[in-house]
Parts: sequence; structure tokens; C-alpha cells
Amino acid sequence: MLDQVLKHLEALVSFDTRNPPRDIGTGGIFDYLRSQLEGFRIEVTDHGAGAVSMLAVRGNPTRLFNVHLDTVPSSEAWSANPLKLRLTGDRAIGLGACDIKGAAAGLLAAAAGTSGDAAFLFSTDEEANDARCIAAFLARDHGFREAIIAEPTKCEAVLAHRGIGSVLMKFRGHAGHASGADALHASALHNAMRWGSAALEFVESQSHQRFGGLTGLRFNIGRVEGGIKANMIAPSAEVRFGFRPLPSMPMDALHEHFRSLHGSAAIESYQETFHGPSLPSGNIAGAEQRRLEARDLADALELPIGNAVDFWTEASLFSAAGLTAMVYGPGDIAQAHTADEWVALDQLSTAASTYQRLLAQ
Repeated sequence: MLDQVLKHLEALVSFDTRNPPRDIGTGGIFDYLRSQLEGFRIEVTDHGAGAVSMLAVRGNPTRLFNVHLDTVPSSEAWSANPLKLRLTGDRAIGLGACDIKGAAAGLLAAAAGTSGDAAFLFSTDEEANDARCIAAFLARDHGFREAIIAEPTKCEAVLAHRGIGSVLMKFRGHAGHASGADALHASALHNAMRWGSAALEFVESQSHQRFGGLTGLRFNIGRVEGGIKANMIAPSAEVRFGFRPLPSMPMDALHEHFRSLHGSAAIESYQETFHGPSLPSGNIAGAEQRRLEARDLADALELPIGNAVDFWTEASLFSAAGLTAMVYGPGDIAQAHTADEWVALDQLSTAASTYQRLLAQ
């Protein structure tokens, strides 16, 4: 079966689905998928700006497999053409091979080897801050009860991961000469630094919090801008930061806390630029109940259960919509988004065999 998987993976990697720029249409890689899914009802939807989804259904399934086909951009650090699959020993190397076209190749091979109910949702907008495909799908009357979302999990079922929030804050100050007695408190940059210090202190105080094997609150100040020169008081400043809460940490409460930290009086605006719920979604009791339901499903499907992970996936969107959702796919997240990205051949083989077994049940 591995030969068929690699044949599909070679074709899928050859299609340029880098995001950005997300220059993706309804042909190309989708024409290839159509040609390999004989007997499936195919529906391709263009959501604009290169966000395209394809729903392929055979029979009357209640379980959906989701795979994103877009990749991160390549870099000059690649040692060869990133869009040409290379095999070296026990690895398949190519852009998206690990994250996560290897899973798509496995599903195509598994579909060809089975004839039962099956449903695949392919999308192209997971890797950038402009996701449209999954939200549009979940807003429709789809009829699915379970979802298995493909991401690199070493062929283990992941039942929990952190949420993610990204924020742009703007601070105001009063322009003036830096020799002034009020420079210490008039500077927007000083106010931003005071806020940042308070934010770091708060995050460190959350280190004891736990959920499903995850510990603490992840937090990062990614960019600070503002000011003009050393002898001028900064009239404005911007801070971009992100945080990744545990499923047991309410996102709205965290936003409110960050807004109210020391220096908040100088905050001109607070804008959430990306919101991704945790897996499982819901309040503390609801999240734990959904985790148990996903564990029961993984046990019923005879999938090995892995640890909760720190990275975010779109499985949380399916969970928030009421589906029993988990993450499962070939490869290791440590190889995702790297130069000369690769996936182990034995991972591809295991995933494809598992997909075939699940589709045959």
C-alpha cells in the first residue's frame, strides 16, 4: 500500500498550495483529487481569496475525515526543489509531506482499497490568519457526528490541545522632549512596557494550572513598535501578543484580564486578530465530558491515544460545533514548517492502513 501512498504524495506535493500567497483555484490539486475518488459525490466550493474546499462523500457516512492541503511558504534554506518529492532511506521529503499532505495521500489510497461509506473534507486555508472553509462547512446542515482531523500526531489520537488568541494593542502617550519630568509616564512605550511586565508576571502565576497533561498558560509578546528617537517621548506604541490557554481557561476571561493589567489606562485599543478555541471546547465540565466522549470513540476505533499537545488545530472548531472530534495523522509536528520537511515512511504506511481499516468497518 505504501507505493500507492507515495505515488499520491508525489502528485500532491507537486501542486503549489503555499499559504501565503494562497494562489489556489478550483482546478489543479482538486482536479487530481477528483480523478482519484471514483464513486464519490464531489462538491467544490470557492470561498474567495484562494480558500477552496472539497467535500467528497460515498454512501451515507456519519464520520468525516478532514485534511488541509495548504502549506506554509518555503524558504531559501531548502536544499532542493520543495515541490518535488524526494525519498531518502526511511523518509519522504517535500513541502507539505508532513503537514499534512501525507494524510491526504493515505486517504486516497485507503478509499481505493475499500467500498464502504466515506467522507473527506479537503481545505486550503489552515496555514494563514484568514480561515473560511471549516466555518462555512460547519454552518451548513452537514449531518456528521464525528470528525477526525489530520495533523502530524505520530499516528496517535490526540484528544486535547490548547486554544489560541492573537491580539493587537495600541497605547497612547504625549509627545514631548525626553528631558521633561513627565517623560517616565507620558511615553506610550513606557506604558506598553509596564503592561508587558504585568502580563509576564500574570502568566508565570498560572504555571500550576493543568488539563489533560498540559500545564500552564503559553504566552508570547511577538512584536513591539513605537517611538521616534531617544530624546523624544513616544506618542504611540503597538504590541502584538499571543496566548494559548488550556481547555479549562475561559478565553473571554483571559482577554478581560489582559485588558485590565497595569498600564491599561493608556490602552487606546485592544483588538483580537485571531481566535481559536481549545480542544475540547466548552466550559470546564463540558470540555472534560467531550474529552471522555472522544476517548471512547478512539477506544472503539482501536486508535492509540497520545498526549495532549500545545499546538492548535481546526479540530477545536468541529468540537465547538458539537461533533466528537479528535486529531490523528502521520508524521511528527517537529518536522512541520521546517526546511526539507519530511515524514517517515513507516508513519505513512501506518496511517494509510489505519484509514483503510476504519473505512472498511
